[in-house]
Amino acid sequence: MAHPLMFDDDDPVLARVRELALALPESAEKITHGRPTFFTVRTFAFYGGSPRGATTDRHDSALVFHPDPADEPALRQDDRFWEPAYLWPHGWLAIDLDDDPDWTEIAELLDASYRVTAPRRLVRLLDAR
Repeated sequence: MAHPLMFDDDDPVLARVRELALALPESAEKITHGRPTFFTVRTFAFYGGSPRGATTDRHDSALVFHPDPADEPALRQDDRFWEPAYLWPHGWLAIDLDDDPDWTEIAELLDASYRVTAPRRLVRLLDAR
């Protein structure tokens, strides 16, 4: 049974996330579990998610990402970040994008997540830009 779509393709916040994520070398998008998912060989971001332990609380306008291990402790101290269901044991975090997000920060989070998950060859392409 296919998952229902949990996003609006005309969402301007999703459009901005797509623009940032798909600008990274050889990145692509697919729909996974009803949500936009950005990947190279491995997934580096999801658009939307649910907090750890929540059964009905959906955050449809959120970025789920894998932080740089050096930044993770500081991000966990920031109340804006939360642990996404199913992914939190693997170090993933999320941030809501509802209230006028800082797009420079979001681009940095995507960049860091890409670097953590992408093959070294792609990280070298990113660094060569």
